[in-house]
Amino acid sequence: MYIPPFTVSAEAINLIAEISGQIERYAIRLEQEDGLRLRKANRIKTIHSSLAIEGNTLSEDEVRDIIDGKNVVAPVKQIQEVKNAIATYELYPTLNPFNMKDLLKAHRVMMQALLDDAGKFRRSGVGVFSEKGLVHMAPPADRVPTLMGDLFDWLKASNDHLLIRSCVFHYEFEFIHPFIDGNGRTGRLWQSLILGKLHPLFEHLPVENMVYANQRAYYDAITASTNAGQSGPFIDFMLNEIYETLKSHQGEELPSDNANPIDKQFGVKFGKEFGAKFGVKFGANEKQVLILLDETPSLSAAEIAKLIRISKRGVEKQLKKFKDLGVITRQGSDKTGLWIVNKNSAG
Repeated sequence: MYIPPFTVSAEAINLIAEISGQIERYAIRLEQEDGLRLRKANRIKTIHSSLAIEGNTLSEDEVRDIIDGKNVVAPVKQIQEVKNAIATYELYPTLNPFNMKDLLKAHRVMMQALLDDAGKFRRSGVGVFSEKGLVHMAPPADRVPTLMGDLFDWLKASNDHLLIRSCVFHYEFEFIHPFIDGNGRTGRLWQSLILGKLHPLFEHLPVENMVYANQRAYYDAITASTNAGQSGPFIDFMLNEIYETLKSHQGEELPSDNANPIDKQFGVKFGKEFGAKFGVKFGANEKQVLILLDETPSLSAAEIAKLIRISKRGVEKQLKKFKDLGVITRQGSDKTGLWIVNKNSAG
């Protein structure tokens, strides 16, 4: 039987023990009075973050609106991506992570109306590119069915801890890159499904949110594993993300339905109709960025990203949007200048 190459570091062993200790605590958190709303909130975070990693620019609020059946003004493709992800995650309880046919089914739903070959392995070569050029050339298309078959055989037969198996599968899946598109979002879903066999709470833990906040490190871990010829670096990275996600959600509190603290703070600072003056509706992350800029005009995109735990690239997109709309103005140089929120100059 084929065995994917990987090493389990001392750090990974320690993380497995730490994660095991956190699991039951989070399970108890999900059983509290607001557990149902927490599950929904985390599903929104999961879908938003997994798609944002792939370049979808819709906000968490817009994802929530789509889930709630509300109309959202946005590119049709991005709305379709969200609808597909919603439909796919609704299948979560019925999908068997050890069944390759279920993987194809999940991909078909995830990529419907976006890809001609949704639910089918690719029939041509594919490479993974970054700003620096080609990062990874995936194996030839004619090898994909065999490679995926071997990977699933190992997944089912291996005696390794499910935490380890989930990380190894995720890395190997991305290395094989079995589909022409949609590999990232499908691979992250599948790791979540494998983890769901360890404990059902993993259906409601937004690990993707942490990965989105650290996506440079995510891709670096994949690259490091490829360079090492084994998935040890990726195992260490993902186990740490899982641990940090569990730990950060232990005391997570949700505001009441009628009192979102970000909305309240934003309203006090700018007024509830501030966005309407510029012909735009601000999402939760955008409101946080504007609040931070108003309080500390010298903040850089990197500093904002760290504070609200989204990617620097995501913050830069928001800043450009605000500048284009006239919501903010830059005074001074890029290094030493300040951001000015134009509270009184709209409409």
